[in-house]
Amino acid sequence: MDHSYRNVQGFVDGNGNGAGQRFRGRPGNPQVPQFFEHPQLEPLPPQANDVTRIFAFIDDLFFQTKIQDTARKLNVKVEFVKTEQDILARIEAGEEKPSLIIFDLNNVNAKPLSAIPKLKAKLKRETSILGFVSHVQGDLKLKAQEAGCDAVMPRSAFSQALPQLLRRHGAPDETDQQAIQ
Repeated sequence: MDHSYRNVQGFVDGNGNGAGQRFRGRPGNPQVPQFFEHPQLEPLPPQANDVTRIFAFIDDLFFQTKIQDTARKLNVKVEFVKTEQDILARIEAGEEKPSLIIFDLNNVNAKPLSAIPKLKAKLKRETSILGFVSHVQGDLKLKAQEAGCDAVMPRSAFSQALPQLLRRHGAPDETDQQAIQ
């Protein structure tokens, strides 16, 4: 019987023994498959102005911690808010418009399906609105897109893309860079 698939799937150690283990740190396969490696992103240079460019409507402590840790590593400021009035009051006070607003679409306290259209109408195209849901909540995903959410991702994809998202939206615009210099 041909068991060559085992080598491709990582079920065989370097000596050809069927180890039955696929991940690093377990006996039988000390090597890490390439799809488990993640490129490290360089942190952004420290910002001269302490502007919050990313706001998040998240009450899940797991995701709050994940976002805070990633933001700290990348030198990006993320602020967690409870209602859309928190952001709108800042904009009316003359603060810079945010670059990204993240919604946990399961956060019932934030009322995302009613808050997204209000924020979208006020902020126009300067701000991206991103939502994330469980992969099985297709109906909620469609409702959020209809409400004006620019992108809706499954939780797992959001977790994987988080460093790139924070880096892209946390970096100052070219006009901000010129004002600093």
